[in-house]
Amino acid sequence: MPSDACAPPLPTRTAALERLVGFAPKAGRAYAAQRNYDRAGHPDVSGLSPYLRHRILTESEVLQAILARHSLSAAEKFVQEVYWRTYWKGWLELRPVIWAAYRGGVQRALDRLATEAGLRAEWEAACCGETGIEAFDHWARELVETGYLHNHARMWFASIWIFTLRLPWELGADFFLRHLLDGDPASNTLSWRWVGGLQTRGKTYLARPSNIAKYTEGRFRPENRLAPFAPPLDGPAPPAPVALPMPQLVDWDVPTGWLLTEEDLSPGFLRLPHALPVASLGAPAMRSPLAVAEPVHHFVHGAIADCLARCADRVDSHTQIAPQTAAADLCDWAQRHGLRQIVTAYAPVGPVAGLLDGAARDCGAAGIGLVRVMRTEDRSAWPYATHGFFRFKEKIPQFLSELKGLRPVTRRSP
Repeated sequence: MPSDACAPPLPTRTAALERLVGFAPKAGRAYAAQRNYDRAGHPDVSGLSPYLRHRILTESEVLQAILARHSLSAAEKFVQEVYWRTYWKGWLELRPVIWAAYRGGVQRALDRLATEAGLRAEWEAACCGETGIEAFDHWARELVETGYLHNHARMWFASIWIFTLRLPWELGADFFLRHLLDGDPASNTLSWRWVGGLQTRGKTYLARPSNIAKYTEGRFRPENRLAPFAPPLDGPAPPAPVALPMPQLVDWDVPTGWLLTEEDLSPGFLRLPHALPVASLGAPAMRSPLAVAEPVHHFVHGAIADCLARCADRVDSHTQIAPQTAAADLCDWAQRHGLRQIVTAYAPVGPVAGLLDGAARDCGAAGIGLVRVMRTEDRSAWPYATHGFFRFKEKIPQFLSELKGLRPVTRRSP
């Protein structure tokens, strides 16, 4: 196992809170100074990303905990890293066709693997960490074995994949999404696009041997092994942003069930009543046409089970929904329980959102509403993800001022 390997994170809120408490003292100037170093065991970063990805912890909780210990100026770099996640989600939410284009690109690249033996051999070598580029091969094995890579290593890896190995970028993004415990449709897809010069037109990221040597403290020195140039990939310009969906209202006066998905495992903001019929939907297998790594399945389904245990007083009965037949299964579940409404946390663009779109159509035809409640902080921040991050980050003080007292738009019985 790579020297960077450490114990996999437990998929529980208790483990997430323990990690947050342990990291909080280092989230200020120490983080700003050391965060770019890819050291064994990753002691200089939070390790919170799998929990934030599934909202086992929310961004607001993390930011409030950090800013209770550090001034905004001291913790600025960490705060910005948290808001990068918000920015990417908002950017993709305003341009959902990019996700569809990526999925189409993955399928086309897989079709090429079926007919181009040379390309398939090169792709397999990259995924197995057998390219002969020591740093890249180490990161490929680390990802497969631990479900994690340092953010700086992700950038180097993507650059080498695209510009040195000259492999389709979509297959690299798919490789990440199949193995990362924090694999997120927005952050992953758009970061790969950014490295390749598709996200910010003409701007690419070139992995340089000197940079790798510096930030791995000499562990890797890929001299004369990497592409010296990073010409932008060909592709259309990003589309204009679209509007966010209108808020949906919850009517607690009608028979209602709760749908829990892997996208948001902190459902307190929904203000659910007690003893509801509950269905859960975990869909890690839908992240890729290929097999998704078993640790990803384990983390997602373990996190859902932990959430259900924490919310036991809200659960009258529980049904697990199969992602492959989610629309039909949800409609059947709702009809068996006499429901007129299903309430769920809003799922951002990605596989789960696609499943919910299908479920909304099937349930709507049966007279059952699927109400997707968007968090207030998302609705506040996402509309600003219209250009680059540096324009978005100007709004961070405003976002922070809105963290307290957040409530979704709902309608409740007295």
